[in-house]
Amino acid sequence: MAADSVEKLEDVIVRSAEQIASEVRAAKEAIATVIFGQERVVDNTLVTILAGGHALLIGVPGLAKTKLVETLGVTLGLDAKRVQFTPDLMPSDILGAEVLDETTAGKRSFRFIAGPVFAQLLMADEINRASPRTQSALLQAMQEQHITVAGARHDLPKPFHVLATQNPLEQEGTYPLPEAQLDRFLMEIDVDYPDRDAERRILFDTTGAEQSAPKVAMNAELLVSAQRLVRRLPVGDSVVEAILSLVRSARPGPEAGDLGKLIAWGPGPRASQSLMLAVRARALLDGRLAPSIDDVLDLAEPVLKHRMALTFSARAEGRTIPDVIRQLKSRIG
Repeated sequence: MAADSVEKLEDVIVRSAEQIASEVRAAKEAIATVIFGQERVVDNTLVTILAGGHALLIGVPGLAKTKLVETLGVTLGLDAKRVQFTPDLMPSDILGAEVLDETTAGKRSFRFIAGPVFAQLLMADEINRASPRTQSALLQAMQEQHITVAGARHDLPKPFHVLATQNPLEQEGTYPLPEAQLDRFLMEIDVDYPDRDAERRILFDTTGAEQSAPKVAMNAELLVSAQRLVRRLPVGDSVVEAILSLVRSARPGPEAGDLGKLIAWGPGPRASQSLMLAVRARALLDGRLAPSIDDVLDLAEPVLKHRMALTFSARAEGRTIPDVIRQLKSRIG
């Protein structure tokens, strides 16, 4: 009887995975009609959302980071809002605030006016141009899916995702994000310059009489179902061991071996959780029913690199976090 129940459950998961995977692929194709030459960026952003997480998109201005987030909002059928982060932005500009109302009878009471954080997809544009105090206003929202204003709890809509864009720290007028907030981002995704063919397509598509417009391919209910399914996909023991080995070796200590002396601090358990969800989401995006070790290796860098730092001496020698992660991956792959 128990075996029959297990088989029925597996059949349900297989049918659900096939249906949802086709819907997600349709959304990916819809995005590709608007965003050119950024396949890896689009894939990793979709994986982050399917895993129920938040993403940090890093790149110089003008690489369509904002357009990608806007396109995702339309394609996935989510209620999307945008906040332009500036040095004078205050936490209440994001979360909302209580105002004092007075009735005609003279009775006074406080009323909460919700800020733009009450959205299913919040775009935090150029997040590192605001002060650390304002950046940190998102911490509770990103982790707990609710905020507290004047002692009162306000729940956020479901699903809730933050897609933040960030300019490279070398540019003028930027502040580094607090480490506690960086850890809340499931992935840090680098947005590079497009190749020549993609840039040619961009030229023709964006300078003509008509531009390609994104089309709706999913809705919030279907996305929530996909996120539930991601958490039900089976993960083999070899994949679990690869995740544990990789994350634990990225910390200073004996498990890192010779590389341990290069690492100042490394990823915590949230990195393991993020990688576990990300490899499942990537499998679903590819139409597979279970993740592989290749998924772990491919997603290791965007999941780990913003959760670790090198020692001063390692940086002085010219070592970089991506190089260290590549060496750690070579032990597994």
